[in-house]
Amino acid sequence: MSIYIHIPFCNSICSYCDFCKFYYNSAWVDKYLESLEKEIKLNYKGELVNTIYIGGGTPTALNCNQLEKLLKLTNLFNKKVLEFTVETNVDLRLDKIKLLKQYGVNRISIGMQTINPKHLKFLNRNHTKDDVINLVNLLKKYDYNINIDLIYAIPNQTLKELNEDLDFILSLDVNHISTYSLIIEPHTKLYIDNVLNIDEDLDYEMYHLINKKLNKYHHYEISNFAKENYESKHNLVYWNNLEYYGFGIGASGYINNTRYDNTKSYKNYINGNYVIEQHKLDLNEKISNEFILGLRKIDGIDVNEFYKKYNIDITSIDIVKKLIKENKLILTDKLKINPEYIYISNTILVNFIDLKI
Repeated sequence: MSIYIHIPFCNSICSYCDFCKFYYNSAWVDKYLESLEKEIKLNYKGELVNTIYIGGGTPTALNCNQLEKLLKLTNLFNKKVLEFTVETNVDLRLDKIKLLKQYGVNRISIGMQTINPKHLKFLNRNHTKDDVINLVNLLKKYDYNINIDLIYAIPNQTLKELNEDLDFILSLDVNHISTYSLIIEPHTKLYIDNVLNIDEDLDYEMYHLINKKLNKYHHYEISNFAKENYESKHNLVYWNNLEYYGFGIGASGYINNTRYDNTKSYKNYINGNYVIEQHKLDLNEKISNEFILGLRKIDGIDVNEFYKKYNIDITSIDIVKKLIKENKLILTDKLKINPEYIYISNTILVNFIDLKI
């Protein structure tokens, strides 16, 4: 079993969400952590936990007392943890690094995003290259497994600037790299400010530059690259369509064939109204999710494992046969998206929405 814990607070006022103001009110943060403990005690059923992921927001933005209170909550789990990840910004200090280690955290995901000053300002970040280098070196000293988050397709970003970011990340020699194309969504501050997404052709070139530069890493999921045996165990739970708990404001989970979403309302959450929506999946929905999630993996879906799960020959499904015939899917002992179509994988994955078997 896997656990995801969502900490919505961060230590920057960026106007992208409603939670920055809560971070600056210690009493509100404490109330959130108290409610988080109640939610866990109410819903966790004692399963053996192998992976924990605490994300946000920025969990390490909490002060040391709050961070320790958060970490102590993981003692509520019956755990034999193989991977325990915490997300952080570049400003992580030594005292918190030691505290995380004390509670069994062994993997840190750093929200570096870019090292270009112009784009850092756009993203409301203020770290430098040296800050990143110092943090990575410090985390290595304490034997952490490290992921670096990279954002690309930032408005006005050039291929040369992306290449510089990639060269810098490669120089850090970390075990895992996650890459995300920045999408300006409607109703966000950037959209309201009339900031536009970059040209699709340039986005495409950037995606291929990333694949080329990171070719010594295992490209195991559309957006993720890892050294051998350092693929994210926790995230593979999602992509393998396995069950997991989600705790905290806005968290999602999948337990007992039921997918659920927690409230995004701070008031509702601290009053104990945790789950806002839940839905028990039928067989068609489970198989639909199996395709939508599993085909995000570059190696795709194991055909034999699919049969064991559902007692269905994957090649007997009409849309699978059609996409194989169109050469959009490739079938061996696994079913995967043709590498030529990975960049536009969503145009293939949509075929599996509302699948009927």
